[in-house]
Amino acid sequence: MGVPRVLEHEALVLPIVQIACGAGQLNAPSNCTLIMIPFAALCLAATLLTSVFAYDGHDNYRHKGGDDYASVEWGPCDPSLISDPTLTCAFFKIPLDYHDPSAGHGRLALVKANATGVRRGTVFVNPGGPGSPGLDAVNSNKDLLLGLTGGNYDIVSWDPRGVGSLTIPGEVFCFDSTEDYNTFWNGTIELSGIEMTGNFSDPTDIDDLFAQAPIMQAKYDELAERCLNHPSGKFLKYVGSAATARDTVALADALDGPGSPINYIALSYGTLQGAWLVNMFPERVGRIVLDGVLNPLFIASEETAFIWPKQLADADKVYDGFVTGCALAGPSGCAIATQGQSAADVDGVIQALIGRAHAATRRNSSVPVTSADVHEALSDVQSPPSGWADFANTTFPQLVAAVDAETPVRARRAFGAIHKLQRRDQTNDTKPYSGEAILCSDSIDKQGTSMLDVFKNIVSASRNGSELFTALWPSTFYYCPFWPVRAVERYRGPFNKTLANKVLIVNNMFDPATPVAGAVALAGLLGDSATLVRQNAFGHVTTSEPSQCLNNVMVSYFTNGTLPQENDTMCEVDIDFEPFPGVNTEAILKVLGEK
Repeated sequence: MGVPRVLEHEALVLPIVQIACGAGQLNAPSNCTLIMIPFAALCLAATLLTSVFAYDGHDNYRHKGGDDYASVEWGPCDPSLISDPTLTCAFFKIPLDYHDPSAGHGRLALVKANATGVRRGTVFVNPGGPGSPGLDAVNSNKDLLLGLTGGNYDIVSWDPRGVGSLTIPGEVFCFDSTEDYNTFWNGTIELSGIEMTGNFSDPTDIDDLFAQAPIMQAKYDELAERCLNHPSGKFLKYVGSAATARDTVALADALDGPGSPINYIALSYGTLQGAWLVNMFPERVGRIVLDGVLNPLFIASEETAFIWPKQLADADKVYDGFVTGCALAGPSGCAIATQGQSAADVDGVIQALIGRAHAATRRNSSVPVTSADVHEALSDVQSPPSGWADFANTTFPQLVAAVDAETPVRARRAFGAIHKLQRRDQTNDTKPYSGEAILCSDSIDKQGTSMLDVFKNIVSASRNGSELFTALWPSTFYYCPFWPVRAVERYRGPFNKTLANKVLIVNNMFDPATPVAGAVALAGLLGDSATLVRQNAFGHVTTSEPSQCLNNVMVSYFTNGTLPQENDTMCEVDIDFEPFPGVNTEAILKVLGEK
């Protein structure tokens, strides 16, 4: 079955930027900012669920109404939010705390794509993030999701707790205005990023970074108080992944009947929520796909600030794929390369640009393009390889022109066209801290980690892990040692429950945000309850490159429940997919394999 696998998704918490598309998802992956235009003026044209929730005396809520369970009333979606007129929308009422009825209620904003064949149930979609909107995931990827599931399931997703303005609890904010935000962070690396070259080969860069430690420690401590005291602060303890797992069960009960098998596709950070779901409710597991796996043992036992560099374990391998493809394409397909250059030569061109930007910043810290900006721009190569040629042929030449401009005025003129690398000062809306709120709610308790500890780990990890991307700042993972609260419920394991049905775990071999080692670890924990399929591809989550092989695995799984017998299946990328003109993934892998 020919299903185009080009999913629009958010990367796993790539370092966040403060403007349109700039600094820093793992958050994905593209470095599009997590700043979202609030939907305060929008209204979801659907019926609010009016069912009553009752505590059953154990660890769940029952949904009363109709046959003792809630029914969801679907209606038209607001076209200013959902562009596909075939989708329907609704609200779903939830308890804020499944263990404390007195905490009150919230609601989820839902979206649904109807099955195109004979309906077998619902497949729930979690696009990850943390903090990615489910409404947009289905609106942008309906045909793909229906295709991969065989067209026999309704596809349902939602903006989870802490996301958007329609779900309650909604978007998490800590500042009241852009001016407030920029004033608060003025003069810090939150706006400027971390200046460095190589793997912190210049000792001055280390000294400058460590000098920021007490400043950033005080700022992050103050930020914690701001977030807690903001109107959205009262909801911070209710936005964790355990609550999302219970929301998923509640939705399955409402849509497919009490006790029904739960079918689920989770990407990136959604795989953590998926791992919690299947182990909290092993008897409810139906057909579940976890794509781009975050090792749940990390979140259960370590501080996130020290997890993030581990997640970048394969990021530089993706970069190696990029420069190799560029060299193979030559100047006709990749503007960075000249005739006859090797991948090492292409890398040298890029490193030279970083060096020139770094030197310029040392002479004048207010230059329009710093080495931190160039590092952030390079995060674009962590995006799906379908965007590699555009970065090489459009963004990179503009970067070169900006860095090499003779005067600040000329530089700003040259740089103005690069919307993805605008200065981090915000010009539209205040940055939401939804991703941080969700991740930190799931995190272990504070361990007394200081900002200096975080910075020292960044330097060490840059020398022992990803040289190019470890020092990108800010990153969602670095907030949690200072975040004010944790969720009222967190799942810490075990992660080896025997499941009612086998789950399918898939991962790219070269994933910049969720290395394949995480998928191997989770498959090992679940044992006979999971099947692991690897894809010999670059990019975050398997939809980054098309593979008919993996399409077939997924369609067979959702259609008749069949999976490969062993965990050694390796799917190749379709041979006609070319990251650069005339250069396919197979050619890139061949060269890398010869090194």
